[in-house]
Amino acid sequence: MLNTETPSTAHADLDLYATEDLVSALVEDQLQAVSAVRAAGPQLARAVDAAVTRMQRGGRLIYAGAGTSGRLGVLDSVELYPTFSWPRERAVGLIAGGADAMFVAAEGAEDDRAQGARDVQGVHVGPNDVVLLIAASGATPYVLGALEASKAVGALTIGLANNPDAPVTRLADIGITLDTGSEVISGSTRLKAGSAQKMALNAFSSALMVRLHKVHGNLMVDLKATNAKLVRRSIALTMRATGCDEAAAREVLQACDHHVKVALVAIKLGCDVAAARKRLDTAGDSVRRALGAV
Repeated sequence: MLNTETPSTAHADLDLYATEDLVSALVEDQLQAVSAVRAAGPQLARAVDAAVTRMQRGGRLIYAGAGTSGRLGVLDSVELYPTFSWPRERAVGLIAGGADAMFVAAEGAEDDRAQGARDVQGVHVGPNDVVLLIAASGATPYVLGALEASKAVGALTIGLANNPDAPVTRLADIGITLDTGSEVISGSTRLKAGSAQKMALNAFSSALMVRLHKVHGNLMVDLKATNAKLVRRSIALTMRATGCDEAAAREVLQACDHHVKVALVAIKLGCDVAAARKRLDTAGDSVRRALGAV
């Protein structure tokens, strides 16, 4: 029996717990998710380094999964645009059962290996793309079909599973095992297995965006200011990075469509927005290089 399916011996009488103890047991078990992701750190780092060159060649991030795993992949793909201005068309989420499965469980869809392959072929995955195959069991047919189709066209494949020696991690170019063990509620991998997947995907994509110069210091200077909250954040980030006052930050940001990177370079170098953009282009979109700090 898979670790993720094995009944936990720690909480055999879970249904008899007082509510406070019940909640405590569920929360405490999540700590194993953190440990699992920490242990997978070297593999995550290897995946980031391998993905950078493909992204620099114009590749895409493709996420493929079923059920909770699929939804977590879609979530990571969607959040890259507002957080890092990563083009929507370069972060594609594939989920067994199609888009409707984000909102209504389509459990039988995970068993369709051929559909996994067809979905990959449908978005025209190619050799510059990076495909993340996510499956708690590590053996979901839909995900394995997507893996096979991705490898056939030379894409970089990264397999994430919550069981050791799983097919998806064995067959992928880079395998990442998030060994979270048995669940408090037996087999419910939406619990700590899902938490570990979420953390691993966050760590992978965020580290990748750092390597692609979407972050300066630890500031998200390439966000897309698509709402009032993010407009305020862009102002605060510009002020923090440059030491300017709010009025100056607002003026320059207004001139560059609230692109913090451009505003930062313009203010720091005392140049106009057009010159700041050109400087960033020449520096490979790196703020540090544009400022001459590297």
